[in-house]
Amino acid sequence: MKFNFKSFSTIIVLLLLLVVPAIIYSYVTKGFNNFIKLDIVGEKNINTGEYHTISEFSFINQLGEVVNNDSMNGNIYIADFFFTNCPSICPVMTKNMAYVQKKLSVYPNIKFLSHTVDPLNDSPQRFNEYINEMRIKNINIDESNWDFVTGEKEEIYDVATSYFVNVSADSLAPGGFLHSEYFVLVDKEGRIRSGIDKNGNVVGVYDGTNEAQLRDLINDVKVLMAEYKRPTKN
Repeated sequence: MKFNFKSFSTIIVLLLLLVVPAIIYSYVTKGFNNFIKLDIVGEKNINTGEYHTISEFSFINQLGEVVNNDSMNGNIYIADFFFTNCPSICPVMTKNMAYVQKKLSVYPNIKFLSHTVDPLNDSPQRFNEYINEMRIKNINIDESNWDFVTGEKEEIYDVATSYFVNVSADSLAPGGFLHSEYFVLVDKEGRIRSGIDKNGNVVGVYDGTNEAQLRDLINDVKVLMAEYKRPTKN
């Protein structure tokens, strides 16, 4: 049987036309949610046209430095609420935040912000002790872009509402405080951002004790990073 080189070449060309574009599309869109932007959490102000943003704050970190909205401006950041003497979920949240930090360590302009809900006891010195305690447990915290902050209790609790999370003092709660287990993703403009779950619902926040949601958060940060790199229309 005589081999038909022309027919064989035609088949190869057709296969390449079908397969190569799919491979390129898969590669280009991998990790970027097919170029779909993350949702913006919170209602838009009908008068200004602006979305909800994190309210003004000014706190002190573990180095005694001021951390405020300007410190975060131009950076994507992930925030949570905890306290150093928490006997329940806080060590898990800190461990998982360190995991997220490590996974995103190659990306620029990203920060991490942990607010105490117990400012009476959580001083900068106590934060440093806590960080060392975590390191003894092999939880490696990179302080170059992670601030543990304290301040006036009223201001901390007020800013928590702008993150759409709950915090409160409660004598019946473990350690005397109630706070959410959520990690909140904030963009460079101070807006809360969120991915969409498999049912098409806005996630809003990410459970800092849930491994699956940690992976979702990491992927959504990459989506947000990609969003800032895309060209904008004039």
